[in-house]
Amino acid sequence: MLRKIVDYKKLDHTVAAKLIESYPHGYGDGDLIVFKNSKGEFVEAVEVKTEKIIYLVRISKSLSSFIANFDEIIEKELEPTDLETSVSNFSIDTEAAEN
Repeated sequence: MLRKIVDYKKLDHTVAAKLIESYPHGYGDGDLIVFKNSKGEFVEAVEVKTEKIIYLVRISKSLSSFIANFDEIIEKELEPTDLETSVSNFSIDTEAAEN
């Protein structure tokens, strides 16, 4: 199985949702995986498994905030922009255009 080390900010929505599902109340010391990166620095991560890939999601100070606010973040990303709303409300009167 493929393993990837990734920052939570670079997760796609599916894997981010799996992260939230895996740690709905946050993560604890027992969930952490600690290793040295290629620069010799210690890295802390949590594991998120999908069918094909095991992600090691790097822990940062803002990850817990991301987990706590995930629903609000996704809702904002899925809301239509002002331009999308105005374009969808725009209609052409074809009879007036033909005359």
